[in-house]
Amino acid sequence: MDNDLRKNIILDNYNNANCRKRHDGDSNYRLVNTRIDTCIDNIDLYLKFNDVRLEDISFDGEACVISTSSANIMSNLIKGKSLDEILDIMDNYFKMIRGEDYDSSKLGDSIVYDNIKNQPNRIKCATLSWNGVYKEIMKYKEELEDK
Repeated sequence: MDNDLRKNIILDNYNNANCRKRHDGDSNYRLVNTRIDTCIDNIDLYLKFNDVRLEDISFDGEACVISTSSANIMSNLIKGKSLDEILDIMDNYFKMIRGEDYDSSKLGDSIVYDNIKNQPNRIKCATLSWNGVYKEIMKYKEELEDK
């Protein structure tokens, strides 16, 4: 991907992030990047499930450009999808981050982070919200199975 296009997508998703609070969601999850002492990443995720779909997702907080844009790209990519579709997208995203083979056709704009593996200190920023949503989906799926 052209570096100018990459930069524009990241900045557009940072500057125009759909940050909004939701207090009626099924899951509210606070994410804090504690890996780097100087990091400001502090994101609250709000997830609303409808059976096996993610009906709505939003986030709020204070975070760096990478964390905010990544959260925004992810929320736009997975909103309204089934949990299995989301887990497939996430599997491909994490493979991309680790430098493994992945299906780029499933990643939408999140493909802008295909070279983040070359900046180890930024990996946590690019995966913070993704890891949080993954944990919440797995928790929710377990609750569904217990019903």
